[in-house]
Amino acid sequence: QVRGLCGTYNWNQQDEFTTPAGDVETGVAAFADKYRASGDCPALGAFPLDPCGAFAGRRELAEAA
Repeated sequence: QVRGLCGTYNWNQQDEFTTPAGDVETGVAAFADKYRASGDCPALGAFPLDPCGAFAGRRELAEAA
């Protein structure tokens, strides 16, 4: 069974953020932090909730695609 940073590939979006410990995170940053290999890596900060707001210049390209 596939599990990890790429998801579970079982068509169930509710468990895509399953951590190595088996719990399910609700946010990307918390999920990715569970896969840090050592304490030397900094924890991730909050991700922008709206990608179009964070990359406003690319919104037009995304809508055209």
